[in-house]
Amino acid sequence: MADAPHEPVNEYEREPVPEQARLGLKSYVGMFAGEHVAGTELMIGPLFLAAGVSAFDFIYGLLVGNLLAVLSWTLFTAPIAVRCRLTLYYQLEKICGRKLVTTYNLANGVMFTVLAGAMMTVSATALGVYFKFSMPQLTDTLPTSLGWVVAVLVVGVLFSVVAAFGYRFVARFANIAAPWMVLVFVAFGLIGLHEMGLNSAKDFWHVASTVIWKGGDPMPGQVKFTFWHVMFFAWFCNMAWHIGMADLSIFRFAKKSWYGIAAAAGMYIGHFMAWIAASTLYAVQLKHDPANTAVLPGPLAYQACGLTGLLCVIVAGWTTANPTLYRAGLAFQALRPGSSRFKVTLLTGLIASVTAVFPVVTMRLLDFVALWGMILMPLGAVIFVDFWLLPRFGLRSNFAAVTGRTLNWAAATAWLVSVAVSTLLVLKGGVQIYFVSLPGWFVTALLYIGVSKLMQKNVPSLAVQPGSEP
Repeated sequence: MADAPHEPVNEYEREPVPEQARLGLKSYVGMFAGEHVAGTELMIGPLFLAAGVSAFDFIYGLLVGNLLAVLSWTLFTAPIAVRCRLTLYYQLEKICGRKLVTTYNLANGVMFTVLAGAMMTVSATALGVYFKFSMPQLTDTLPTSLGWVVAVLVVGVLFSVVAAFGYRFVARFANIAAPWMVLVFVAFGLIGLHEMGLNSAKDFWHVASTVIWKGGDPMPGQVKFTFWHVMFFAWFCNMAWHIGMADLSIFRFAKKSWYGIAAAAGMYIGHFMAWIAASTLYAVQLKHDPANTAVLPGPLAYQACGLTGLLCVIVAGWTTANPTLYRAGLAFQALRPGSSRFKVTLLTGLIASVTAVFPVVTMRLLDFVALWGMILMPLGAVIFVDFWLLPRFGLRSNFAAVTGRTLNWAAATAWLVSVAVSTLLVLKGGVQIYFVSLPGWFVTALLYIGVSKLMQKNVPSLAVQPGSEP
């Protein structure tokens, strides 16, 4: 299909990605490294320290949780993506029907937009150091100065333009920026460890466990983190992307399904090395001034590497916001398939810029990503079950597309009940939000199979042979 005249690039929103548009492993390594070695790592790393985590729980929790995340992309997301080569939103439309997908796309797009806004917030903190305007603190929810507002909006417009040009442009940008950012984050970690008293590698564990991640009580307003908190957060902070299947939209361009292992470039360079590095910088800040509990990437990076650190924060926020805005643009464009994805992404970026002015999401980032995963994960479970399991139970996949219905009640029921059960566990059962998504996945899967069986038994023409390929 030729590019639409109003689109600068063809992103194949409602058709499989053709062979000539497919990408190699290098594009995914660069994209994951660029997206997950990010400005937000300078937010998340310090929040672990604020949660009173111990060195053992922090480091080993990250090792295990990030491995589970890589396996989730490789075994759950990429295999379906390269077989169907459709965006998440079109795949869900074929399964769930237009009405349910409209609700999902709206929720998904809003959450991606807010997260992209958090990336803009991060990059704006670098400008705050350079131009010396007041910036928000850990407990702030509203903007603190006119300079803050202007900086966020300027950053947001710049990020939005890049994202609007499509995934291949985003991937090229990430490949250029990622190697340099990784080196700067390594420098952050080495400088931070040295400041905290590390003079040789053999002393690492002693310094880590007695000086940096000492355990103990969390800071006011923070939850105490254990090994399980760290492991589940590292695994599920990107749940919407892997088990929630948002990255079907990304991996549909991959030549091979095993390219899912490229996620390791983001998990172990970003969500391991960079979180550790950022956490040590926060420890340095607290060492110099125990009363300064502000979690601001710009000042943290500046105290370690000066202007190079500030530039890294800007670029790191950019490389994370780009694919996030791209995903949000696809979600909103799917609400009106005839609309221009380019224009929709630009508008989404402007909305994200407005949300970024308010620091409340960034300062509560751990809770936000956990909530996001809990809400969006169930329809990822629906896609997994629909593709791999329904045919093996003699049921038909892509129910809405096959029947022409606009609402698949099996998917709607599974989603709503799963979110309701997870919410009750948090509000009434005393279960922390970091732990509810795993049982929620199984609740969704079982409900979707059960309700699908009840629905489809009254439509005999839909029957397929058990064990047939999806």
